[in-house]
Amino acid sequence: MTADKDKPVIWSIAGNDTGGGAGLTADQRAADAFGVHLCPVVAALTAQNSRGVADIYAVPYAQLQSQLAALADDLPPRVIKTGLLSNAQQVRLVAEWVDRLRQQGLLALVVDPVLVASTGAPFADAATLHAYRDLLLPRATLLTPNRREAGRLTDADDSVSVADLAARLRQHGTAAVCITGGDDAAHQHNVAADWLDAPEAAGWLALPRLNTHHTHGTGCTFATSAAAALALGFVTADAVVLAKMATAHALHHGYAAGQGAGPVWAQPGFGTEPELMPFLSWPDDADLPPWWQGVQARWAAPAPQQELGLYALVDSAERIQQALAAGVRTLQLRIKTPHEPDDAWYAQLRQTVARSAALCQQAGARLFINDHTALALEMGRSPADALGLHLGQEDLAALGVQGRIQVATSGLGLGVSSHSLWELARARSLDPVYIACGPVWPTQTKEMPWRAQGIDNLAWWVHMAGCPVVAIGGILQPAQIAQTAATGAGGLCVVRGLGDDLAVTVPALQQAIAEGSARARAPVPALPHPSLPNRLRVGYVPYS
Repeated sequence: MTADKDKPVIWSIAGNDTGGGAGLTADQRAADAFGVHLCPVVAALTAQNSRGVADIYAVPYAQLQSQLAALADDLPPRVIKTGLLSNAQQVRLVAEWVDRLRQQGLLALVVDPVLVASTGAPFADAATLHAYRDLLLPRATLLTPNRREAGRLTDADDSVSVADLAARLRQHGTAAVCITGGDDAAHQHNVAADWLDAPEAAGWLALPRLNTHHTHGTGCTFATSAAAALALGFVTADAVVLAKMATAHALHHGYAAGQGAGPVWAQPGFGTEPELMPFLSWPDDADLPPWWQGVQARWAAPAPQQELGLYALVDSAERIQQALAAGVRTLQLRIKTPHEPDDAWYAQLRQTVARSAALCQQAGARLFINDHTALALEMGRSPADALGLHLGQEDLAALGVQGRIQVATSGLGLGVSSHSLWELARARSLDPVYIACGPVWPTQTKEMPWRAQGIDNLAWWVHMAGCPVVAIGGILQPAQIAQTAATGAGGLCVVRGLGDDLAVTVPALQQAIAEGSARARAPVPALPHPSLPNRLRVGYVPYS
């Protein structure tokens, strides 16, 4: 379902802006920035300029139907994005086509409900609003209203939180919602924050606010960018991260055209600008994430890179001792908790951690404890033990707001796992010592839903993370080590590749790191490839 093998097809059913700022013009710029093929379907003609909208003329039903039928015959879409739909009859026609196309194959629907002008004037009457709720929301893969539009769709006033607004919208059947520009407290801290509620993740997606007069077409750019990313195979939460980046880039390149607000300009290359990589909170950070106040400083001055080198992941104090003797100076102790641990097991765990920490301290090495947060916090309070802590995203979610604050302020060096773009954005919010990127190659260490990142994604992570990146997953041979080191990764985590005799394997691995680090740096791709299978919305909702 593509125009050619490299360019997925998306349809944008929206209005034409005579001023060239928003609508289909902005959609085309966003599609070009992602390298997808956009088919512009005109649903409304507007008479407008940079200062406002004078008139809107709905495209007649027969003309809209004819446009869609012609495209379906030759350019069927992977994603449909809607913008300004002028009346309930147009909404009904779009719903009918979505159902028809979903009977033929995969199709995502991104709905940008253009319901209110920036002046506050409504674009949609009561019948159109009902049609949105009854026909488009149940079919939508992603809904991207601003706060005012979310309020109109839910009949909610300003007292309702954006998290509750998103939850109400999802109750209509929408698979995911991103409410853009949704929090007054963020504005006070000069932060641009959007509330994401998707199957993969929920929370505040934030970047420093750019103070600019040229903002025309921002909503169109965001929705079309998300549609383009979905068409390229990204899951919804990752697509929204990329849309946030592309929209921020477009705002940075906005320009004057006319006497009012100028248009934003989405361009290729946004995906390799580290300052555009956002932060993502946890869903229980619904009021005011503590990192908001520091976003500006951390965005301007990312953490300095630290070389962690060969990073050995082991499961006992004896193995720690062997790794230290072989020359390893960054280690992780991973001891899995049994199904029903007893007091004797916890006593043994405490003894193993204490012995491992003492061995690493004597060798001048760094030790990270995998999980076992309470024990690491307790033992880490002693300066002599100087432990670090490695946590996965589910472990961090389970800690809750206060638990994460306790970890972040404990003085323990924190390492965080990441496997996808939204996990990278969330890991950044805790200002970690390092972020792990994996699996680089397919691994048998544990079952994972993620695809292998490969050297290309790893190079992108290293370039964009804003802190050292540790490569992990499937790294077994010196040749793989050398390839990995050439990305500039701050650490290379090896598990099975350590083998039985560390005195033999470690020197070879260290030599491979040195050889890889001396090579030309691996190229950074314009965009990473998707690391999770994209299950585009394929559920068939019978048309009625």
